[in-house]
Amino acid sequence: MAEEEPDYSHLPITERAVHKVWKVRKAAYEEAAAAFAKTPDESDPCFYPWIDGGLWKKVVTDSNVAAQQDGIAALCAFLKYGGDNACTRTRAHTVGPLVEKGLSSTRAATKASSLEAILLYVENDTPGPVIDELLPFLSHKMPKVVAATVQALFQIYSVFGARTVDPKPVLKTLPKLFGHADKTVRAETTVLCVELYKWLKDAIKPMFFNDLKPVQQKELEDAFEKIKGEIPKQERYLKSQQAAMAAAAADLAGDDEEEEEQVEVDAYDLSEPINVLSKLPPEFFTNMGSSKWKERKEALDALLPLVNVPRIKDDAYNELIAVLAKSMKDANIAVVTIAANCIEALAKGLRHAFLKHKGTVLSPILERLKEKKQSVAEALAAALDAIFSVTSITDCLEEITEYLKHKNPQVKFETLRWLIRCLRETKVCPSKAEQKTIAEAVSKLLGDTSEPVRSSAAEALGTLMKIIGERAMNPYMEGLDDIRKNKIKEFFETAVVKAKEKPPAPPPAPKAAPPKKALGKRPPAKAASTAPPPPKKEDPPPPSVAPARAPPTRLAGPKAAGSGALKLKKPGAPAPASPKRAPAPSSPVEDEPPAPPKLTFGGRGLTSRPLSAAQSLPQPPVVKYGDNGLSAAEKADLEVLRNEKEQWLRTMSESQAERTRLLQQVNDLQNQNAELIEASTRDNLAIRAKDAQLVRARTDTEQAEAQNQKLQREIERLKRELARSVRAASPSPADVTEQLYQNPMSGFGAGSSLGQRDSSMGRASKRLSYASTFSEEKENGNDSQKMVSPTFSTMSGGGEGRNSPSRGVQADNAESWKRAAEVTNALKARIEQMKRQNGIGRS
Repeated sequence: MAEEEPDYSHLPITERAVHKVWKVRKAAYEEAAAAFAKTPDESDPCFYPWIDGGLWKKVVTDSNVAAQQDGIAALCAFLKYGGDNACTRTRAHTVGPLVEKGLSSTRAATKASSLEAILLYVENDTPGPVIDELLPFLSHKMPKVVAATVQALFQIYSVFGARTVDPKPVLKTLPKLFGHADKTVRAETTVLCVELYKWLKDAIKPMFFNDLKPVQQKELEDAFEKIKGEIPKQERYLKSQQAAMAAAAADLAGDDEEEEEQVEVDAYDLSEPINVLSKLPPEFFTNMGSSKWKERKEALDALLPLVNVPRIKDDAYNELIAVLAKSMKDANIAVVTIAANCIEALAKGLRHAFLKHKGTVLSPILERLKEKKQSVAEALAAALDAIFSVTSITDCLEEITEYLKHKNPQVKFETLRWLIRCLRETKVCPSKAEQKTIAEAVSKLLGDTSEPVRSSAAEALGTLMKIIGERAMNPYMEGLDDIRKNKIKEFFETAVVKAKEKPPAPPPAPKAAPPKKALGKRPPAKAASTAPPPPKKEDPPPPSVAPARAPPTRLAGPKAAGSGALKLKKPGAPAPASPKRAPAPSSPVEDEPPAPPKLTFGGRGLTSRPLSAAQSLPQPPVVKYGDNGLSAAEKADLEVLRNEKEQWLRTMSESQAERTRLLQQVNDLQNQNAELIEASTRDNLAIRAKDAQLVRARTDTEQAEAQNQKLQREIERLKRELARSVRAASPSPADVTEQLYQNPMSGFGAGSSLGQRDSSMGRASKRLSYASTFSEEKENGNDSQKMVSPTFSTMSGGGEGRNSPSRGVQADNAESWKRAAEVTNALKARIEQMKRQNGIGRS
């Protein structure tokens, strides 16, 4: 017979919870969970024995899996009903064992209870300490523990949201998790990243995206694209949030609307500030001052990754900003582009701390807008947009208006494009003075000679009209023609802006009149303390007495004493106790003019009397009153008021006429200005055409002069050659005679010296003929054989030379001289023909 198991129920429950027998421990856990569920509140005595973190650590790490399952379930009940004290006293002892032993368990119930316990720790207090307890397990040596921890983080952000639980500590660990060797860890990390993207959108990308492999980036982009339109909702709330919701009685619809407005999260708020100056290469400023553009570009290439971070720590960046501003004037466009990218990154990273550097970089960037290359223009525009995002229109308006007057059309065009982007993105409506400055500066560009500048100016005015409204824009549209007005209104209808002109605040409600009781308490003597005591009889004189004292006038008509008569108070009369006017009795006469307002003179001067009272008097002709009860001083005052009114009316009419005249002059001047601009444009084009003609004429003249000089040199050379040839081919007569006398008959033979002389003369004559006519052979078509001199042809013949006497030799010499003269004349004619062909002699 088997032994009966001993009864351990008499032991305290805390001792049974750590008993060596697992069944006893399991029973103790079940009993504790049931007891916790039956408690009326958090202060029940059954919680006291369990306020011990070490005890719950042993429960969570129970060696028996069945007992461990019930023990973790008991922990969930303890946290659910035990309140804040149960959470804070045990959290540091149980979160780690829950991750290591509970979340990695093979039992599904144990894993679910462990995850619920962690969520209860987050719900009962704040999520920060729980996240801090979980993060060390992301570096655990066992992959299943790491994967379980990532899954727990996913559940926390899924049910509580990334706005309740700070995502920054987890975002820092994502690159390491994506590089884990275990594929399960990487898969769970992808799920966690997608959940964070639901809450934070694109703000999470700058935190870790650049550290991932291209394949992982593509997978995440595909996953993000699938959930791009989803709006996450918080499923569970912290105890503090639940209390606030109960106190405020907030409905779920209002919470949903608030969540939709807060979906966009800025990466700047998620990032830690980075000190850029401490990471700068030591040779950075040296390389930036180098004369080689490659060294300057390499220095900027090293700077760009350092400043291209979501958040930069504020520091002394004056020298760095000055170097980047100087790079805007660099001759190499690659250096300018990277410097503009660095300025853009610094502005986005420093935010409002960049405002003090705005004056250093803004003008150089605007000046460099003359660059027409698209990549440089885009980099400069991005830098300008980044600067405006941390400033305002008020901060940038001075530079904008200055560069709208620039002489370069490209600078004006790009400045206008930036102004349009500023007007679209600003959330603060420009002030009245800023509106006037913008409108006047841009209106001048509507008549610019460049069409893109004119179109951009119309778009800028249309965008400004969208902000301030059509009515406020009317003063700036008066002098424009209908074509420009229509174009501005087209841009006005299509413009999209974020700022709107606020309607003027309604005037404050008039204060209620003081109660009559307070007025009645004042003694009558104080109301007219400076006047003589009033008469006892306060009623007006009877109607029978009034006609005798005041004869009727033209103003009052025959019923001057009636209701329509002018009623004036006598000096010193007391003021009435109430401002309420007594109702006038009905009168059958309808064509009588209205009675003028009452004039009081008791103790009051003319300066305290409003001029508007005088405007209600009848128009001229002036009515002169008789003796109707007015004193001489009152009549004089009345005349002064009438004269003042007439003078004021004349002044108003003159001012209106002057204003009309000035407006006409302004319109005429604007038309003249437009005509002058058109005339100036035409003149400029004509001047440019004339300049081009002058340049071409000057070029032609220089070419003709060069050709003339070349021909002159050729003429001189030919003259020298001709002279040398003539001297060489003409023997002196003395030599011929001497030869004939020495050997008179030997020249007639075949081998005589005369034949030799003739042969030598023939060769010289042949050389002369070839030298003098070489340049004419092609044009004239003369055969070289025909150009041989007659001396050569005569003397070269053996038979003729033998039969010719000395007279024949002299005749041959004369023929040679004649032939030389003919060649010279032909050469001169040829030179004159060449001059005429090249236009040298035209001048």
